[in-house]
Amino acid sequence: MTAIPTPEQATELLDRYNEEEYHRVHGRVVGAVMRHFAQEHDPERADFWYAVGTLHDVDFERYPEQHCVAGVTILTNEGVDPSVIRSAMSHGWGMTGSAFEPQSQMERILFATDELTGLIYAAVRMRPSKSTLDMDVKSVKKKFKDKRFAAGCSRDVISAGAERLGWTLDELIAGTLAGMQEFERAQGGMPGITVPLA
Repeated sequence: MTAIPTPEQATELLDRYNEEEYHRVHGRVVGAVMRHFAQEHDPERADFWYAVGTLHDVDFERYPEQHCVAGVTILTNEGVDPSVIRSAMSHGWGMTGSAFEPQSQMERILFATDELTGLIYAAVRMRPSKSTLDMDVKSVKKKFKDKRFAAGCSRDVISAGAERLGWTLDELIAGTLAGMQEFERAQGGMPGITVPLA
């Protein structure tokens, strides 16, 4: 019997397979960003979008060389519904051994935002405020254009993701940033980033 994980179950699964704080935070951030986009594009399935985003890198810490392949096995063995597995693992299309090309709007948004959330998170760590709340699209684009900054975050994937969606880069950044800001407000700060003392 398979099931679509609740937000709590998705987070628990993420934590069970990932011990490093960064991977746990990244999963939660992407889940929150996906929930944000769901509010506009698919509000009745916001929890589904959250589960897909939260679990997208469930295998990365343990099986980085089998990313998006090992994830299929892990989530299948955990009884996760195939629709969640397909959508979560589709973000690796063309980069890992993922067998799933992003096709639905949700999958295309995950593909586009995954790398971008990493870039924004890296930018937050460099800001005096350690916060997304005082960031804007212009400041994110400045970091995007500096290819030496967070070089591991693929600008080509982000740009290709925006193109798949038919969105401008500004539109993609604005929505992703808004989702991260919602997450930070709900958490009372960005997890994994030490806030400087006043």
